[in-house]
Amino acid sequence: MMRLFQWLFPHPVLTLLLAVVWIILQNGFSAGMAVFALILGTIIVRITAAFWPERPGGFRVGKMISYALLVIWDILVANVQVAWIVLSVPNVKLKPAWISIPLELRTPEAITLLAGTITLTPGTVSADLSQSGHYLLVHVLHTDDPDAERDLIKTRYEARLKEIFV
Repeated sequence: MMRLFQWLFPHPVLTLLLAVVWIILQNGFSAGMAVFALILGTIIVRITAAFWPERPGGFRVGKMISYALLVIWDILVANVQVAWIVLSVPNVKLKPAWISIPLELRTPEAITLLAGTITLTPGTVSADLSQSGHYLLVHVLHTDDPDAERDLIKTRYEARLKEIFV
């Protein structure tokens, strides 16, 4: 029975996400639409399952929600900080830096989420991932201490992602 469920729903979260997006795009709700959305989500995921050979192992949804809230907060705070830097620091006094961050994360999903988080936060951009996948190159708009920035990214984001993707 479990094998049938896994075959039919190789990515159940993606199936539900597609169904929810379909319902939102329809701009209305009915029971028939919900059933159709689930069928459509199941078919799309089943057809594309060959392109998803591996699934991440464990994934903690509760920790992901708290991580998302943290990132939203950090984006808001960073917007104010970057605005202050742009308005108050002359270009000649800016201290941009390239930082190489050694990664403990190994799953592509977790590394992608970390790189996306860094890029979404104003003032920082993920620029490159090493060939081995063990280092992330990040550009910081203004910093007095690049090592502190590296440590902040590792403790604030990477450590939490390690707890989410077990």
